[in-house]
Amino acid sequence: MPVPKRKVEATLTAAAIVAILIKASRDQYHATGKPCACPDDLIRNGRSCGARSAYSRPGGAAPICYPHDVTSAMIDAYRQRVASR
Repeated sequence: MPVPKRKVEATLTAAAIVAILIKASRDQYHATGKPCACPDDLIRNGRSCGARSAYSRPGGAAPICYPHDVTSAMIDAYRQRVASR
């Protein structure tokens, strides 16, 4: 018998949640039509964004790019959102 989706999401590890939060943050930034959320993203010509990324520039957008950017409070908030569905 397959496990319901809600139960599977509730048992995600912290590392899995971190990956979900990073992907969601990057996707949200890329949805604006801009390619450089994080330093390792690629510009349209195929070169690395590097210091031109939103992550590297002060002020403005602040996408989550790396696991160390995700706090335990963010992980807890994600778990609470999933549990309340």
